[in-house]
Amino acid sequence: MIRRLSTGVPRRLQDQWNVVIHSTKTKSQSPSPLMYAVKDNIATGGETTSCGSQMLDNYQSPFDATVIDLLNKEGFQSIGKVNLDEFGMGSATTNSWYGPSVNPVYQDEPHVCGGSSGGSAAAVAANLCDFSLGTDTGGSVRLPAAYCRVYGFKPSYGRISRWGVVAYAQTLDTVGIMARDIDTVERVFDIVDKYDESDPTSLPNTLRDQSVEQPKNYVIGVPLEFNVDELCTEVKQEWIEALEYLESQGHKVVPVSVPSIKSSLPAYYTIATAEAASNLSRYDGVRYGFSGGVGDFATTLQRSRDSLGDEVQRRIILGNYTLSSASGDHYKKANEVRRTLADQFNRVFSKKHCLLDNDNCGRCDALLYPAAFGPPPTINEFEAETRENFVNGYVNDIMTVPASLAGLPTITVPRGLGLQVSAQYNCDATALAVARLL
Repeated sequence: MIRRLSTGVPRRLQDQWNVVIHSTKTKSQSPSPLMYAVKDNIATGGETTSCGSQMLDNYQSPFDATVIDLLNKEGFQSIGKVNLDEFGMGSATTNSWYGPSVNPVYQDEPHVCGGSSGGSAAAVAANLCDFSLGTDTGGSVRLPAAYCRVYGFKPSYGRISRWGVVAYAQTLDTVGIMARDIDTVERVFDIVDKYDESDPTSLPNTLRDQSVEQPKNYVIGVPLEFNVDELCTEVKQEWIEALEYLESQGHKVVPVSVPSIKSSLPAYYTIATAEAASNLSRYDGVRYGFSGGVGDFATTLQRSRDSLGDEVQRRIILGNYTLSSASGDHYKKANEVRRTLADQFNRVFSKKHCLLDNDNCGRCDALLYPAAFGPPPTINEFEAETRENFVNGYVNDIMTVPASLAGLPTITVPRGLGLQVSAQYNCDATALAVARLL
C-alpha cells in the first residue's frame, strides 16, 4: 500500500495505522523477553532518528540514548521507530512529515491517536509490541494512552535519563512508558530508572526514593479545578465510579484545590515554545539536517528552515517573541506560575518533596482525575478544528499539563476514557501502586 503525503512524497506503509515509520534494520536471532517500539525522537545508533520531520529525514544517530542502551542490555528487541507529531509538537500525531497515525481502537472512521507520542500508544494498542517508549512534555504520553486505552506512565522529572532524547522543551521533556498492563510498565521502569551522569537533569541517587512500603489504605485527592463543564458525561461518570470504588475498598476520598491549575495552560505554552525556539535553532542544514543547497546564507537558511512543518514554525515564532524584550517578561512570569503551581501541589500531599519547602503538607497520597475531556475526535474533525483556529489543538492538553509543570509522576489508567493518578514528586511507586488498585 502506498500513501501519498501532503508533501507529495510517496512512502510504503509498514502497517495499516501508519505507526511504524522506520523498521529496525538488524534483527537479533535470539529470542527477546519483550519487544518494544521507540518514539522517533529518541536516538538509536545506526538507525534513523527523524523526529517526524523532513529536517531530519534519514538522519542516523551515531549513538544510542541511555534508555535504549539499558533496554538492549536486558535483551529486549526494538521493532523500530514509531510516528509522532514533528519534534513532539502536537496532541494528535497529525503534524508528521510521514502523515498522520490512525487510532487502532476505532474500526470505523479514522480517529486520532493523541500526541505527540501517538505512534507509541498505537503500537501498543495494535499489539505490534509489548511496550513502547514515548516522551511527555505536556501530556504526550498520557493523552495518547487515554485515547488508545493503554497504560501511559510519565515518571517524575529526572528519574529517567534524557540523554539521547531530542529536546523540545528541556525543563519539561520526560521519557515515558506505555504498555497494555501495569506489570510491564513497572518492569520497564525498574530497568530505566537509573541515575545518568551524562544527563545534568538526572536525579542523584541520594535523592531517589528507595522506599517501596505503601500504606494499607490511601487518601485520594480530587482536584476541584478539573471538574469542568467541558468533561463529557461518560468521563464524569467513570471518574465518579472510580472514586466510589476506591471508597468501597477502604480508601478515603477528599476534595482538594490547586488554584493555579487554571493558569497552567498559558504558562506551559509560554515556557515550552520559548525553550523550543532555542533548541531548534541548531538545525541550520549545515552540520546536519535538511540542506538548503548552495547560495547566499539567507537564502540557504530559508530553504533549510522551510523543511520544518507549519506547527513547528509557529511555535518557534511564538517562542522567539516570548524571549524578546517586547514580550514583557512572559517567560519569567510563566515560570513564576509554574513555581506557584508546584508549591500548591506540594501542600496537598502528605509525603515530603525532596526539593521544595515542606511546610503545610497535606494529607493526600495521590490524586485522581481525568486524562481527557472525552473520546478522541476523528482525524477529519481534528484537522478541521485546527484549521479554523490552531489554538483548538492546544486545549487538549488542559488535563495533563499541570502534572508536567510540577514534574509529578503521573500514569494514565485505561479505565473508561482514561483516568490519571498523580503522586508527590519522586514518589513514583505510589502513583503506580494506586493505579494498580483501579
